[in-house]
Amino acid sequence: MSVKFTRLKAMTIGAALSMTAGLAFAADDTVSTSTIINSLKPTKMVTRRLSLDPRQLEQKNREVILINSMRNRSTRSMSTDEREQLLSMTSDKPKIDLEINFDYDSASISASSMPAVQHLGEALSDPQLRGSTFTVSGFTDAKGSEAYNQGLSERRADTIKKVLIENYNIAAGDLITVGYGKTHLKDPANPEDGVNRRVQVTNTEVHNTAQN
Repeated sequence: MSVKFTRLKAMTIGAALSMTAGLAFAADDTVSTSTIINSLKPTKMVTRRLSLDPRQLEQKNREVILINSMRNRSTRSMSTDEREQLLSMTSDKPKIDLEINFDYDSASISASSMPAVQHLGEALSDPQLRGSTFTVSGFTDAKGSEAYNQGLSERRADTIKKVLIENYNIAAGDLITVGYGKTHLKDPANPEDGVNRRVQVTNTEVHNTAQN
């Protein structure tokens, strides 16, 4: 079910795609549904599991075990070590950064950012991506305490997950939410800049076998 938007102007959303090719979108590019789909498509290597050498297969098995251990976990239950392990494991996976704004000091999505969430929901429910497991990671800027920002980033990631489940029928087990607070700033030289307030979506390249 699609979210209906009334009298919302199309918003230009700054986004950066972090992939092996090192592509990036300018701040004035609109992130479309097709752009998100293409950004999150699995790499060719995982489409032919049998062709992996023993070392790659062992690494893949470790990734599957980690991801499966995080399915249906509450965001707040993630330990610092688990968060860092997940971030390291997915560092080379297909991902996209979306500048999804929230109301000030709140986990409520701003009206101007709802189109971005709509495009994300449409992308993740597309047959090309459906069934894959995605991480939805929340990040804040450096304003405020570490503990406060950690909690805020978790609540914001939870908000995105709720919208995706309720409005786009994405399976809860396909979405792993994690908050990183003000750690891992996108622009450390400008720690309070809005570019640091972002939601990163990553395709873990692990399929949810529970649906089969």
